[in-house]
Parts: sequence; structure tokens; C-alpha cells
Amino acid sequence: MDNEIIEYKKLLNDSDPKKRLDNLKFILENERDRHAPGTTFDYYINNHIHTTYSFSFYTPTMAIWMALRSGLQTAGIMDHDTISGADEFRAAGKLAGIHTTKGVECRVDFSKTPLDGIRINNPDQKSVAYVAIHGIPDSQTSRIDSFFAPYREERNKRNILMIKKLNKIIEPFSLSLDYRRDVLPLSLYPEGGTVTERHILFALAKKILSKLSKGARVIDFLSNELNLEISKTNLSYLEDRENRLYAYDMLNVLKSDFVERFYIDATSECPDVEDFINLADETGSIPAYAYLGDVTESVTGDKKAQKFEDSYLDLLFDIIKELRFKAVTYMPTRNSISQIKRIKGLCEKYKFFQICGEDINSPRQSFTCKILEQSQFHNLIDSSWALIGHEKSAEKDPGEGLFSEKMIKKYPDLDDRIEFFKTAVKR
Repeated sequence: MDNEIIEYKKLLNDSDPKKRLDNLKFILENERDRHAPGTTFDYYINNHIHTTYSFSFYTPTMAIWMALRSGLQTAGIMDHDTISGADEFRAAGKLAGIHTTKGVECRVDFSKTPLDGIRINNPDQKSVAYVAIHGIPDSQTSRIDSFFAPYREERNKRNILMIKKLNKIIEPFSLSLDYRRDVLPLSLYPEGGTVTERHILFALAKKILSKLSKGARVIDFLSNELNLEISKTNLSYLEDRENRLYAYDMLNVLKSDFVERFYIDATSECPDVEDFINLADETGSIPAYAYLGDVTESVTGDKKAQKFEDSYLDLLFDIIKELRFKAVTYMPTRNSISQIKRIKGLCEKYKFFQICGEDINSPRQSFTCKILEQSQFHNLIDSSWALIGHEKSAEKDPGEGLFSEKMIKKYPDLDDRIEFFKTAVKR
């Protein structure tokens, strides 16, 4: 993490959204040349950026500043179970001259489908999958928020139960967490944000740090007391006592190998997949399945080696097609070239809209995806611009979105519709 980001974190992560935007405007007016990337490329896009409204190092405003300094042409906000940061994200994007889209990521229940009892793309639970709703029109944000609000409440109830379970594990080490004192202040829950497992783990990381400081004692505790495996990369971070992101690096270790010990299955906080699809259709938004793929070595350091959808991918595509999913979103840096080519081929076969995003929630992640420099993946760039065109069009009339009956009738071929919406936004 370079000093620039640390320096501007205080300004762009201020507790007041208006001050954050004012500070961004000041920075852009006075120091744009200093912080703009040397070169910008059309292939730098990212439609899956988490903010502090779920869990992230970045407020919506700071996320846009990071997008700008990284050379992104388009940026999409994607928080868990909430759209509360979208207005700020869009306003910051206008200040920075970056096209934006908005979406929500959530977990849905597949237990009424042939995938019941199968691990899909969720490391912690079978029959439940991560999905995303993209391209939400401005006029539908209230409807989206009303849908997810009760699920956030249910998630809070489970969070409290998980902390009780966690405390039994860490009590022998004279550690404990209080939900309201230690966890909630790390979130933007009062402003419509979501509290996730990462918030719990971050609170635990802070407790461990306050007790043991940095370096050998922390490593010994994680390895020999909690019996956690620490990758070489994470070990090098934890050995560095000057590391300014120490708590985030410890969070990654805890996330990859510790959650399962206190995890409680999410049930009432996960909408049925049919209800999720209906919400997307009724709001003129785009429902997308989030492909993860089998994991060997986690590029983000927060996932252990584990098998997911790759062994039954054709069946999965049959099912999500029948369920009326319109898109598949995937994160190229998390997959091998063979995995990406396979998912791309299946999307073309099943006529799924392809959306690219890099799931930004850690300060060590890059906002750019280098693989998009390869021409064989430039379809993902076209899709990003088409997503922006869809959102702008659907804001004026939900009946004129990328997957509306009107537009499908006018342009039956998906590629033709993508070209139409991509071109429209660039006019």
C-alpha cells in the first residue's frame, strides 16, 4: 500500500459522505495531474467494487479515486445486500469523469433446484450461491433497498449467534467480541450498510493485535494456538512489523481457514433464487450468476484450496438458464486461462451476457485486470459499456433495457443488442 493511499484515506474515507465528495472535488481540482495514471486504456474496467457499505478499505468516494488513479474507464459498485452507497458512488464518478454502474451481490437459496445439497460457489455452505444483480436503474433503487432490508436484519441475528459461538473458541485465550461494541462500529449499518463475516474477523484481528502486537507472537498464536495455515505471502506480511495493513492481512488468514469453526448456515437471510430473479426482472435489472471455479492457490489470500462448480458446469448452466438468469459474472484474475476460456465458451453457447469484475474488498488488490489487455477477452470490455448503456436506457424506461421484450424483439441476437447499447453510451 503506497503512502498516497494512506494519505488520502483520511480525506476520502471521512465519516460524512458530503465531506468525502467535497474532498474528492478539491483533490481533482488541485492535484489531478499528480494522481492520474500515466496512461489510460479502454480495457481497464471493473464492475465489482465493494465499498464500506459492505466490507472494504474504500468508501464509495475513495473507490472512485482509486479507479481513477488505476486508469479505469468504467467502475461498478457491488455491495452485499445493500445499494446504499450507490448515490455517492455515482456522484463521485461524475466528478472524476468515470462512467459508473450499480449492483448488489447477495446469497440465494438453490435448495428447490437440482443443486440442493451441492457446493456451488459458496465456500461455507452448500445449496447457497453468490449471485449479483447488475445495471439497476435509478428509479428502482428504493425497491431494491426495500427488498434487501429484511435480509440484512436476518443476517444481523445470525451474526450475533456466530459471535457467541466464536467467543467459546477464543475465550481460553482471554479474548472475546461484543457485537455492538466491537463489530457494528466497523460497519455502516446505521446508514443502510451490511455487516458481514469479514467485519467479525476484522474485529477479531484488531483484538489479537491489541493483545499481541505484531510479528512473531501473532504468527505463533495463529499457527500454534488457532492451528491455522498461513500462506507464504501472508506470512511475509505478518512478519513485517512496519506493515500498515497488518489487520487486513490477518483478516485474510482468518477468512481462509477459520470461518468454518464458528460459521452458522445462512437460511432466512437468503432469498429463494426465484424471488431474486423476479426482483431483477421487475426492476429492469440484470440477474447474474457469479462463477468462482475450483480454487487452488487463492490470489487474494482469503480462500483455501477447494472445489466448486467446475465438475458439473454444464449442468449448472442448464439450471441457471432455466431459472432465467441473464448473465454470468466472473473475475479473471481468480481463474486460469483454461477456466476463463471454458466459462466464456459456455456463456456464448447459452447466450449469457458476460460481465467482468474483480471483487475489490482488500487494500492489496489491484483495480485493474491485466488479462483484459488480450484481444480474445475484449468482449468483456464491450459488455461493460453495454451495461452502462443498459442502465442509462432503463433509467428512462425499464421497458428499454438490454433484456426487455421490446429490445429483444428489435435485436434478437444478444451480440447485436450489446453493440447497440455499447454504441449508444459512446455517442
